[in-house]
Amino acid sequence: MDHLLHLDRTLDELDPPHWAPPAADATGLVRKVHELRRVPLGALAPADLRTLVSQQVALPYVLPLAVRLLIEEPLLDAYFHEGDLMLATVNAPAPAWILFPDLRAQLRAAITALPEAAVARLPRGGAEDLARFVTPPEMPR
Repeated sequence: MDHLLHLDRTLDELDPPHWAPPAADATGLVRKVHELRRVPLGALAPADLRTLVSQQVALPYVLPLAVRLLIEEPLLDAYFHEGDLMLATVNAPAPAWILFPDLRAQLRAAITALPEAAVARLPRGGAEDLARFVTPPEMPR
């Protein structure tokens, strides 16, 4: 399924079940994620995608959107710092990428094309996160 065909629909529509409103004492992050599930996919900003990916919400729908942005601008500053969307995306759990081998390959290519100086400016651990994503896992013997 091409998950980019549903840009006019929300995660609550595409990723059942519909989430109930957050509890009255929910954190700001929980409230934000609940709110983002009611926004049409095409209206999600880079910061929204970073939040959803880092919280591992509806990854089959948000990973393709994030990768589409990252292919154009790998070190996009979505909210916190340069490369924050990239780091959230490469840290998505490995099973989330099973549906998207082509997107994963495109993202790997974008990462390997980054200048070393740009990678060195990432927050502590960022270069390692990118290297771990780019390096294929070893096959069990």
